[in-house]
Amino acid sequence: MHHCTVTLESPLPYHAPSSHPIFSPPLHPRHFILPFSPPKTGGLYHHHHSVFTCKGIQLSVPSHGSASLVPSNGNGAAIHDWKLRSVGLKSIDVATLGNLCVDIVLNVPKLPPRSREARFAYMQELSKSPPDRKYWEAGGNCNMAIAAARLGLHCATIGHVGDEIYGQFLLDVLREERISMAGMSEDDDIVDSSSASYETLLCWVLVDPLQRHGFCSRADFSKEPAFSWMSKLSGEVKVAIKQSKILFCNGFGFDELSPGLIMLALDYAVDVGTSIFFDPGPRGKSLMTGSPEERQALRHFLKMSDVLLLTSDEAESLTGIGNPMLAGKELLKNGIRTKWVIVKMGSRGSILVTMSSISCAPAFKVNVIDTVGCGDSFVAAIALGYIHKMPLVHTLAIANAVGAATAMGCGAGRNVATLDKVTELMRASDINEDDEFWSELVKDLNTEEITFLSKMVINGRNIQVNHIALQKVVSELLPKLENSWLEGKVAS
Repeated sequence: MHHCTVTLESPLPYHAPSSHPIFSPPLHPRHFILPFSPPKTGGLYHHHHSVFTCKGIQLSVPSHGSASLVPSNGNGAAIHDWKLRSVGLKSIDVATLGNLCVDIVLNVPKLPPRSREARFAYMQELSKSPPDRKYWEAGGNCNMAIAAARLGLHCATIGHVGDEIYGQFLLDVLREERISMAGMSEDDDIVDSSSASYETLLCWVLVDPLQRHGFCSRADFSKEPAFSWMSKLSGEVKVAIKQSKILFCNGFGFDELSPGLIMLALDYAVDVGTSIFFDPGPRGKSLMTGSPEERQALRHFLKMSDVLLLTSDEAESLTGIGNPMLAGKELLKNGIRTKWVIVKMGSRGSILVTMSSISCAPAFKVNVIDTVGCGDSFVAAIALGYIHKMPLVHTLAIANAVGAATAMGCGAGRNVATLDKVTELMRASDINEDDEFWSELVKDLNTEEITFLSKMVINGRNIQVNHIALQKVVSELLPKLENSWLEGKVAS
């Protein structure tokens, strides 16, 4: 869910189906949807079983109940050695944890009232009949997964969707975008599938005539996470985490999953060598002052994540340090596994802090239509650079471009940046340079190697900073991005 105020020119437009191949007809939402390496053609579908291919292995997945990753030998017996052989493969680039929801964007005469009771009644009234599908959009962590898939990464989402029309819509969108899904619920979970607590999470995004926004979700009116009935990681979820190079988590995941379950996923990822990306987002502040379990989970993420992603305000809230470079250094110092701290500064740009260096990249100049989904798109490109070991300033440059390309559109979900938009923006190479702002940030630093992305490199401009020409970075990135479009992957 998105709990921030943005400006929209209009509600989300209806989108025709993606040009990506659809894997198969709809499945039960609790199924683990494969493949991790998407086939060029759609999967086969039968009345009783859906058959997919994963790395040359045929999986027989029952079309009712909870799916298993273990193929059948024809009489129901499981072939367990397949699972043992396959789980060591890191065939998924990025998996997202939780925060799967459907955004419903509506024009309303006025925003919902402020009081909790009145807002709840307002949401209940909205929920009585589904609005036209043209107002539906995939939300939450789907934004990051879609952006990453469009950059050529193999993506999976881990979470829960219900059996109703919204859950089916979300699954359809993920298939169209070539994203697999691991359902978290199992048959022995104690919950009635017809109850409201089982249903797909909806986020009502309400736009008044002045283009102001309000947000409503059932998670806003409960002390417990929306899916608090989940208490353990299923075998399918463990396989997905183990096969992933990166597990992405954000603060909004706590609206759905209990802190204990989220920490189980974090610890398991650490055990199996999967890198952790964590973006606390606006929920970071409430987690800092939340329940003992929430505070413990936040501390655990800050120590055990490989990559932390924050806005400058969020970095200051967590450290008490106003300078984002120094705040990044503090977060690195307090971390156990932390390799990168990335601070997003909106129209200023972004920085990437390591123990030995700081990289800086000004933002691209664009006509901003809507900032929803920009941060998620940015993270997707950071994952791309991390996996393929790109130079740090190159990673920031492409991340800024992907975030900016999303800002040029309207809304998130299938409206996030396409690769065509990203490459077009990078070719234009128009960045928002502000030497005075950046000089102020680096004046208190004297030991780190500082690399700065510049439109022009002028000798002697700043002896403390190593300037890298934007045109050089773009000329090196564009061939890789174009190859990713043609080949379905980004060359290392």
